[in-house]
Amino acid sequence: MQFKINKKLTTGLLIGAVVGGVSTASLNVFAFKDNSTAVPLEQLRKFTEVFMRIKRDYVEEVDDKKLMSDAISGMLTGLDPHSAYLDEDAFTELQVGTSGEFGGLGIEVGMENGFVKVISPIDDTPAEKAGIQAGDLIIRLDDKPVKGLTLSDAVKIMRGKPGEPINLMIVREGKDKPFTIKVVRDIIKVKSVKQRMLEDGFGYLRISSFQSKTTKGVAEGIAKLVEENGGELKGLVLDLRNNPGGVLNGAVGVSDLFLESGKIVYTEGRVEDAVMRYDAEAGDILDGAPLVVLVNQGSASASEIVAGALQDHKRALVVGVKTFGKGSVQTVLPLDQSSAVKLTTARYFTPAGRSIQATGIEPDIKVEPLKLTNGKDKTEEEFQPLSEADLAGHLSNPTGEEEKPSKSAQDIASEATKDEEKDSKEANDAKNKNLVETDFQLFEAQNVLKSMVLIKQLK
Repeated sequence: MQFKINKKLTTGLLIGAVVGGVSTASLNVFAFKDNSTAVPLEQLRKFTEVFMRIKRDYVEEVDDKKLMSDAISGMLTGLDPHSAYLDEDAFTELQVGTSGEFGGLGIEVGMENGFVKVISPIDDTPAEKAGIQAGDLIIRLDDKPVKGLTLSDAVKIMRGKPGEPINLMIVREGKDKPFTIKVVRDIIKVKSVKQRMLEDGFGYLRISSFQSKTTKGVAEGIAKLVEENGGELKGLVLDLRNNPGGVLNGAVGVSDLFLESGKIVYTEGRVEDAVMRYDAEAGDILDGAPLVVLVNQGSASASEIVAGALQDHKRALVVGVKTFGKGSVQTVLPLDQSSAVKLTTARYFTPAGRSIQATGIEPDIKVEPLKLTNGKDKTEEEFQPLSEADLAGHLSNPTGEEEKPSKSAQDIASEATKDEEKDSKEANDAKNKNLVETDFQLFEAQNVLKSMVLIKQLK
């Protein structure tokens, strides 16, 4: 997820929401100078008619505030999968979520055709430890079907007191039937940066999400690796797998750490404030040492900015599989002290002018996610995970290059909601102690890094 809070844009964009509560006689006061954004009088009359019919004829009395809130929510969710109305709870959750500490299960989620879709489990959280995977569709929360709930309602159910369990019914590509995973709620304290030495001279640094302090965390993590190594690193693996994104400034800051100069990312949108460009400042924290960026289809948004920038500048080799393909920027526009709209306002482009919207970042070296177990290769994922191109109503790619949607789990999920019998199944994937021996992608990334070091020495 990428967003920025922008009050300057608020005035122009909120007019459409305000006029819903005024009489049609005063509508002309709110017309824009640009005819393309003038208030649609006939459509507002139709809206008023529907509003009054519901107030008068609906089987139960409905509160005006709820009707207007639902109308605003529907208007935004009809745009694209990432625009949304943030009520008081959702707005607070968004602000708290970027700080790195919050309560819940530890998953980044979105809504897909009425179901909760897992974008990515967060490292070292109850969801990740229980076996929740990127691309999973959650169709039941305990005994409550997800279909018909808003994302905010679903999140409220998943939140709760630490220690309280919740059963999530999951639909996963490659599985014939839904299965249930039990997750115990806890206080989620996200440490977005972790590091360790792979072997002498070679460091490993993982970013699980981009927060306001991530750039500082990366710099400190590399400093610790240098200290542990007893000198400068020969090379570094930067792991962005299953990183769903985060704040834009975090991605820009991390990219800048490894770049001496040049463009990092730029955005294009319809309003002046949506057009931005970010450039690197002098100074490479690795002093030119080889760098490998590890990605998968759970790498989205801010992760793709970093991977794209380092790839375009030929500063790093990108290893893994094609990324998620979320190339849009969301702006949070406060409506008042307790609510806001999250609106897609721009597309972002890599330094070479590539839009990754619905296409993703193609790795320089493709390495499928395999695991090494007792000397035998086993496929970790037997299905194609969901990507941005699979989301209903996603933004198109302005260059016309777009990935064709893969087969999704929607049919399975729809059938499962009709079947009240639950075929429960526990999923507990033990965390492996030795990362390189059990993580095939990292194993190959380290081999690539060694080759880069060797080539550099031979020059």
